[in-house]
Amino acid sequence: MTAQGLIVGLIDIALTLCVVGMVAIGASFLVLIGRFLYDEIRGVGDGAAAPPLAEADLPHVVLQIPVFNEPRVVEGALRAAVVLDWPREKLHIQLLDDSTDETTERAAEIIAELRAAGHDVAHVRREDRSGFKAGACAAGLALNDAPFVAMLDVDFRPPADWLRKAIPVIVADPKAGFVQARCEFANYRKNWLTRVQGLILDAHFMIEQRTRANLGWLFQFNGTGGIWRRAAIDSVGGWLDYSLTEDLDLTIRTALAGWHGRFISQPAIPGQMPEGMRDWRRQQRRWSNGFIQVAQRTIRPLWEAPWSLANRISSIALVLHQVFFPLCAGAIIFIILGVVARGFSASAYVPLFILIFVMATSVVVGMTLPPYLALKRGSVWRYLATMAMLPPLFIYLAVANAPKIIQTARGRQEQFKRTPKKEH
Repeated sequence: MTAQGLIVGLIDIALTLCVVGMVAIGASFLVLIGRFLYDEIRGVGDGAAAPPLAEADLPHVVLQIPVFNEPRVVEGALRAAVVLDWPREKLHIQLLDDSTDETTERAAEIIAELRAAGHDVAHVRREDRSGFKAGACAAGLALNDAPFVAMLDVDFRPPADWLRKAIPVIVADPKAGFVQARCEFANYRKNWLTRVQGLILDAHFMIEQRTRANLGWLFQFNGTGGIWRRAAIDSVGGWLDYSLTEDLDLTIRTALAGWHGRFISQPAIPGQMPEGMRDWRRQQRRWSNGFIQVAQRTIRPLWEAPWSLANRISSIALVLHQVFFPLCAGAIIFIILGVVARGFSASAYVPLFILIFVMATSVVVGMTLPPYLALKRGSVWRYLATMAMLPPLFIYLAVANAPKIIQTARGRQEQFKRTPKKEH
């Protein structure tokens, strides 16, 4: 074998490994798409409806709102919390404020006003940001013993009936560790980037989350718009702060301890998504790095869990799907190297290009079109234009985030960087 032939062979082996990994991740989404369509044909919805609770049976709920240097949205968060349809004496609101700017002063003014009006609102401050969001949530739980813990990011504005609809679902199922509501986004139509994110997030909630929940498979708590059973959190030792995705970590640890989640599509909880590329890239990088941190600790326990083979495989696929980005970046690099090594001829890769195109189109359309139609997001032409932006954006993320993901896998620690929000 010539030196050139050896180089080409090694490049093709590396490329094949990257493509096999990408196809495996894509196949996991095709399974979810197929099951979602099957459920739709059968008329299966969330499968999580529950009759309303009698007024006397409504439990105490602590509502936690973490905040860090977000003065423009903190007032709206507090005012939305106090108008929730729940008995005042049983709704305990905590603003978990780690801010170092004017947010704290602004929040203190609003909280004083709300407390004077008879609402139970606590302003929880810490000496430092140790543990970031996980540390703040743990600090709040130490101050209240309510059996249910509702969580909202500071930019989310729940409808008044949220607790009335969600609490009965978790109360009716003694082994439900949490109930997750679908998230809506108030700035969905702000610009082309928010519309692209809307496609991705609608697919996540309407197909991935709902289908996993209906199958009884592991699905993640999203960190906002959800309610935890306090007993589930306590049973695994509370929040841990080793990961930037502390919500995924808690989801997995409670699942391994015998708890499961429930999902509801209605009522949806409106929030915001990043409106600029830099903020979106930062958010995606935080999520990718957090997933890798959690995967390193949980893949073996998930594989050894006393669950069905399908549930174990799907759970591992869930925590590993962010590996797509370094695999995609690697595939791009090896294709370029392979073309160069072959004398700038790409003909050998035509079958591979066809496979990737078919797989990507199937996953993208299958995951995004049904939610787009069901939620009446807009015209077909708008959908096609928005969908066409997805592949180049994912390639951009792959190239931008892959180095950081690899560094995280090798043990590098990342700081939590918030995504800026503003009131709409």
